[in-house]
Amino acid sequence: MAKRDYYKVLDLARNASEVEIKKSYRRLAMKFHPDRNPGDHEAEEKFKEAKEAYEVLSDAQKRGVYDQHGHAGIAASRNAQAGASGFASAEAFSDIFGDVFGDIFGGARRGGASQVYRGADLRYEVELDLAEAVFGRTIEIDAHRFVECELCHGTGAAKGSAPVTCDTCSGSGQVRVSQGFFTLQQTCPHCRGSGRIVRNPCDQCLGQGRIRRNKKLSVKIPAGVDNGDRVRLSGEGEAGRNGGPAGDLYVEVRVREHAIFERDGVHLSCEVPISFMAATLGGTVEVPTLDGHVVLKIPSESQSGRVFRLREKGVKSVRGGSRGDLFCRVVVETPVNLSQEQRTLLREFDQSLLRDGDKHTPRHVGFLEAVKRFFAGGQT
Repeated sequence: MAKRDYYKVLDLARNASEVEIKKSYRRLAMKFHPDRNPGDHEAEEKFKEAKEAYEVLSDAQKRGVYDQHGHAGIAASRNAQAGASGFASAEAFSDIFGDVFGDIFGGARRGGASQVYRGADLRYEVELDLAEAVFGRTIEIDAHRFVECELCHGTGAAKGSAPVTCDTCSGSGQVRVSQGFFTLQQTCPHCRGSGRIVRNPCDQCLGQGRIRRNKKLSVKIPAGVDNGDRVRLSGEGEAGRNGGPAGDLYVEVRVREHAIFERDGVHLSCEVPISFMAATLGGTVEVPTLDGHVVLKIPSESQSGRVFRLREKGVKSVRGGSRGDLFCRVVVETPVNLSQEQRTLLREFDQSLLRDGDKHTPRHVGFLEAVKRFFAGGQT
């Protein structure tokens, strides 16, 4: 398959600057990186395509060859280099990831600057009643996390001193180890990747630059949240290292089961028991909703399991849209604890129904007919 123009791959003009090239590649690399798209072959191919384009356009010499001769010129140049050295430069390959992904994921910068690490994200779980989830509320939580040491302001060094550049890695945080034909880049064992050494550590944080503290946070839970929804508090996670930004705090919602209602997205459902008389002759019954009680009219001859819909008595989604509905499933309650007189009256009533034939029980008659066809080998 013919290769696409490298400028089109990175969505750049042909006169794009080095900064624009790097920025465009970072955006695509973040979007299509295999770690963010596990099992997505198309994303993996796009990631490789963007990496190849960046490798050429970020190198002034290679870019000049490509601008004059296109893909053929780059292929000829690579063949010439491979013939001279026997293999492509592993160092050049690692430079791409050190330059671009070091910036993205907190790795070492070129030019000997120390590594900067973003603070870890934190997760806090909060349990709510159904009504609290539907209408929202404000809660207070205790966040126990690393914060910047106020004594050394995150440097880890005692007052009057400062961290010094690591002599082992010259401040890069990485060292190169040769193994045969290959050169591997590893975290510096002396400074542990920070690029700096604290010779006179702070008494409060012992050179870490961070200490653990509790902080009360007020969290507004929006109306309509459901199980698994998260509220993000930007910058309220753990403090970063070496001047890196703080992480975020995610408040994850868990909704307790309700004694009456079941939730399905924006809709609610419940069972409403009704008497034998109400089901037969019709009547009214009070039905609870999250907004208060409403009166539900039961038509005569209603069967157990019939569902009535109360519009806009459900939940309004946190993502917008109209409010859901409440579905009420009526269940005819069989009388219990009957007296002898009541039993006698029911038997007399049953006999009066039988004298009229099958016209009072059409569902029962239909069921019996289906059973007969089944055992006769016919279709049900």
